[in-house]
Amino acid sequence: MCGIWALFGSDECLSVQCLSAMKIAHRGPDAFRFENVNGFTNCCFGFHRLAVVDQLYGMQPIRVKKFPYLWLCYNGEIYNFKQLQKQFGFDFQTLVDGEVILHLYNRGGIEQTASMLDGVFAFILLDTANRKVFLARDTYGVRPLFKVLTDDGFLGVCSEAKGLINLKHSTSLCSKVEPFLPGHYEVLDLKPSGKVASVELVKFHSCKDEPLHVACDTVEALPSGFDLETVKSNIRILFENAVRKRLMAHRRIGCLLSGGLDSSLVAAVLLKLMKEINVNYPLQTFAIGMENSPDLLAARKVAAHIGSEHHEVILNTEEGIQAIEEVIFSLETYDITTIRASIGMYLVSKYIRKKTDSVVIFSGEGSDELTQGYIYFHKAPSPEEAAEESERLLKELYLFDVLRADRTTAAHGLELRVPFLDHRFTSYYLSLPAELRIPKNGIEKYLLRLSFEDSNLLPKEILWRPKEAFSDGIASVKKSWFSILQDYIDQQVDDLLLETAAEKYPFNPPKTKESYYYRQIFEKHYSGRSSWLPHYWMPRWVKATDPSARTLKHYKSDTQE
Repeated sequence: MCGIWALFGSDECLSVQCLSAMKIAHRGPDAFRFENVNGFTNCCFGFHRLAVVDQLYGMQPIRVKKFPYLWLCYNGEIYNFKQLQKQFGFDFQTLVDGEVILHLYNRGGIEQTASMLDGVFAFILLDTANRKVFLARDTYGVRPLFKVLTDDGFLGVCSEAKGLINLKHSTSLCSKVEPFLPGHYEVLDLKPSGKVASVELVKFHSCKDEPLHVACDTVEALPSGFDLETVKSNIRILFENAVRKRLMAHRRIGCLLSGGLDSSLVAAVLLKLMKEINVNYPLQTFAIGMENSPDLLAARKVAAHIGSEHHEVILNTEEGIQAIEEVIFSLETYDITTIRASIGMYLVSKYIRKKTDSVVIFSGEGSDELTQGYIYFHKAPSPEEAAEESERLLKELYLFDVLRADRTTAAHGLELRVPFLDHRFTSYYLSLPAELRIPKNGIEKYLLRLSFEDSNLLPKEILWRPKEAFSDGIASVKKSWFSILQDYIDQQVDDLLLETAAEKYPFNPPKTKESYYYRQIFEKHYSGRSSWLPHYWMPRWVKATDPSARTLKHYKSDTQE
């Protein structure tokens, strides 16, 4: 996990512009480099490093003797870099996983490069010999990327939007900063002036398509067919493989553990694999919640079962409320459910950074979207519509859960790993018949649970524990976190303000005091940027006025029969 930043064709003094690069310093607390491009005095790269792989030669932009005309700035992890090196006979100069991007590009161009990378990534690749700039981002947007491109060809690129919004340019002070789309690469021509012109934006991978890099995966071809035993076995094999490949790190590995199915499965498989490769330290797991909240109690059970070194962070209401503004600043969104769920994750990440030496943090993001874990899936009109909704949620992850998971951990210099969003695992799961993937017997994620039922990885009551939204599970059953927030916000926002909200904020107008409060804070830091959120996250097929699972009729807490 790092922070990347680059400018092409800047009219302003670069020493002034580079102050914007410091807005993302939290993403790389270990080192910073600012470098001009030879021959293009108005082009530069900025890089904030969190050293996770090859601590000696990992500074960026990466340049190697073999390709002196290539400059690479990337944020991410390429899990199959050794397999690609072996398959194509690449001669690496460093131990950095991202070096493979240079070799792939030299061998087969940008399309093959982006398609063959098994991992999470956002990168800027400059080819001065052919006068090209390339941008690319992984399938689910696990690693963030924003860009701004003015009419006269000034390009700014950054891991977070906050590193671009204050850039100065002669023709336009308020150009549109926008997220770079996941699963895409862009080709731009580099002019002698240092300015650029976009040539094409190409979608190189969809979540349903089996990725090209399967050809050099460590897991061979799986048995075909949709009989239940084969499917369950394939799910277990691919999920375990997804966790195994993410063990690549020179820093200590930890795991978020809410006590729900997803994070519990990740933690259990992670600890099993760490033992197998004789990692010489215990796995630290981390839970956050109010005293005796459902998540804390469930996480305690899981930690005892798997044998992790477990840490509990007790959340007090005042601390959670005080964190709201810094959370919204970190997130760059005003989405209600994202902010609610981020507060706990932000505070547990803060604890990990201050109190432990774990840096690489595993988490369960992506499972709800992939395996139809949200409670509203019980109301899906048909298996086919449920499958379509699952794909829509996966495509929008970069706006919601993946955004939350990245920003809350990156704010504290941690690197997130999300095995449920492994390309091969997700494409296999989405290839299964729609009927197999829907909730059954009133239980969401039924197929995933069933696949691990005989594994003894988790206690049965955890494996079959009903869905808890993270923002609800950290509170007590009697009063959920969202209602605690609403009680506080009711005192902060006047009724009259809410009545005129649609006039003040015509795009995505706030409908509740809570959403008005969040919007005010967002506009304070990112005025006029409301289009970053195309729509609020809300459940489908139900008449919901609030995104919390606890407001849906199907919801049952752990203490209810």
